[in-house]
Amino acid sequence: MRLPFEAPLAPMLSNAAEALPHGEGWQFEPKWDGFRTLVFRDGDEIFLQSRNTQPMNRYFPELVDALLRELPERCVVDGEVVIVGPNGLDFEALLLRIHPAASRVKLLAAQSPASFVAWDLLALDHEDLREQPLEARRRRLEELLTDASPPLHISPATRDRALAEDWFQRFEGAGLDGVMAKRLDAPYRPGERTMIKVKHARTADCVVAGFRWHKNGKNTMIGSLLLGLYDDAGTLHHVGVAAAFKESVRRQLVAELAPLREDALERHPWKDWAVAQQEASEKMQRLPGATSRWNRGKDLSWEPLRPERVVEVAYDHMQGDRFRHAAQFVRWRPDKRPEDCRYDQLEVTPAYELARVFGERVKASRGN
Repeated sequence: MRLPFEAPLAPMLSNAAEALPHGEGWQFEPKWDGFRTLVFRDGDEIFLQSRNTQPMNRYFPELVDALLRELPERCVVDGEVVIVGPNGLDFEALLLRIHPAASRVKLLAAQSPASFVAWDLLALDHEDLREQPLEARRRRLEELLTDASPPLHISPATRDRALAEDWFQRFEGAGLDGVMAKRLDAPYRPGERTMIKVKHARTADCVVAGFRWHKNGKNTMIGSLLLGLYDDAGTLHHVGVAAAFKESVRRQLVAELAPLREDALERHPWKDWAVAQQEASEKMQRLPGATSRWNRGKDLSWEPLRPERVVEVAYDHMQGDRFRHAAQFVRWRPDKRPEDCRYDQLEVTPAYELARVFGERVKASRGN
């Protein structure tokens, strides 16, 4: 490609914060829940690059033609690949795209086409824009893509902190998981954590119904706790894991959870899963919940525990009926009964149409 710099390029990253910064000189944007992607275009050639600098063209073929139609002849754009489902952004649909079979990817592309949300312009024609301040890069981006049509979008942006706080609350119902803050006078720093992200944080009381061993091996340390919540019918559902522990705590948990391993399968609500795992292992087959294309080389088999212990965890938001990311251990709750750990304790976020999020772009631009 004949561009001012070559691919791959490490994208600029962010640090987490509990609140949006105050003061002048900040630009705020919604935090999109998708695949971070840099788009390199030179004439008829498009290269989609992931956050970890890997090529992504084969997973999103429908975007290649669309970006050739909508983007300038020679440019580099930073943004996010997302898929819009009936309830907002659908990260699980994105995961399904990372498939080895081109025929499967093609089918999914037709059923659930992806979109690209642009928020930064890094190069245009012969110009390397990375040393220019964000304020200038954003202005150029809006000038170039003001008439862009789906599946290409420009992320809304504002300098109004109050409006950004409003976005933080309203946009979650469309599947967005927070707000980003960026300095208007900052250049683009590849690989550096110069942006600020503020994500939603909540807590829930969950049943600990199993665990996975640490990657060091069986009987060494606890790798993660398997969490469950009961539905209205009294069925315990696996909702995710808590995995962030100090090494000393991981070792301590081996002894601490040992009593709950005794006769754990006898009345375990996930007994069928455990039995299937054992049978698959004996037949040298892939285990339920074990290594997959999403977790190459990582053993996801599990050990059951009698579901008698309750833990409070912090989480950002739900993806369907599961935690979107690994939950964070807060504390044990010996005062709570396992049967009281139900879905109805979770905060329900009102639905919000994603089309209205993109409509905020005009409103925000007028407020700048």
